[in-house]
Amino acid sequence: MESESTSERLGLLKVVVIQGKKLVIRDFKSSDPYVVVKLGNQTAKTKVINSCLNPVWNEELSFSLTQPVKDLTLEVFDKDRFKSDDKMGHAELSLKPIVSAARLRRALGISLGATMLRKVTPDTDNCLARDSSISCMEGGGVTQSVWLKLRDVESGEIELKIKFIDQPGRPSR
Repeated sequence: MESESTSERLGLLKVVVIQGKKLVIRDFKSSDPYVVVKLGNQTAKTKVINSCLNPVWNEELSFSLTQPVKDLTLEVFDKDRFKSDDKMGHAELSLKPIVSAARLRRALGISLGATMLRKVTPDTDNCLARDSSISCMEGGGVTQSVWLKLRDVESGEIELKIKFIDQPGRPSR
């Protein structure tokens, strides 16, 4: 089994947790949500937004993306003071489409922004709530805006913006 330290580094992955919509009530009338984002053995979390079912975080979390590419997972929790935090749903996002779009951008030599490279549609294998497009960023790299539908709860979606800056000087495969 390959360990994270011997994996090939592909680049920097920035995950902007933008907002949540229609999150479930876990306290008396509301919830105090926060998001935990994981990539392999790396974990980061947002701040807690008190008494809100439609929170806005706008927080950027950074991860090192390595080969083999793992799925990005997120869990939403309700912060509780006197007991363990309640689960408010979870979702996964495959990073393979954004990595392959970055390879395509590099192979085609595209450096200008606003060029759409790929569209990813919701299906039974992903948590996408709606179509998602992957585009070039100014200055290199690619970006993907996604709405993820939370699983194992009655309602809830999380909006993310994923930015992948591939490592300079890497040969394309």
